[in-house]
Amino acid sequence: MTLEKLPKTTKSSKKRLGRGYGSGKGGHTAGRGQKGQKTRGKLPLYFEGSKMRKSLIRRLPMLRGKMRFKSVSGKPIILNLKHLNLLPKGTLVDVDALIKHGLLEAAAARLPVKILGDGELTHPLTVALETSKSAAKKIEKAGGKVVAK
Repeated sequence: MTLEKLPKTTKSSKKRLGRGYGSGKGGHTAGRGQKGQKTRGKLPLYFEGSKMRKSLIRRLPMLRGKMRFKSVSGKPIILNLKHLNLLPKGTLVDVDALIKHGLLEAAAARLPVKILGDGELTHPLTVALETSKSAAKKIEKAGGKVVAK
């Protein structure tokens, strides 16, 4: 794509309030009305009417430290069907079995595990973990079964 083939932009820029007569938005009050809190400065995002009343955001407990923006539960560890071929025939597949056979690290025991349907399963297994629809179909096709937790 070259510069002359770019689409034309016709959007005009936003009027800047309170920057004098040359800004195109009045002089004296600059479209903010006459008196009051909103004419003078910015209101904080959490403001809800008066200083005395705490807003919802301020009433919630604070999470401190590095992990405050991370989800509490964490994302599930994803394991594909092709990796389950390493387990012996007829195994009950749960987190302990996956750790025992080296498919998961011991530190991952507290996180949820989900099995997805990438690859084929060659022998029957009993799966006691969360699975996708396609993985459940392939497990049953191989002669195994999915046990709901």
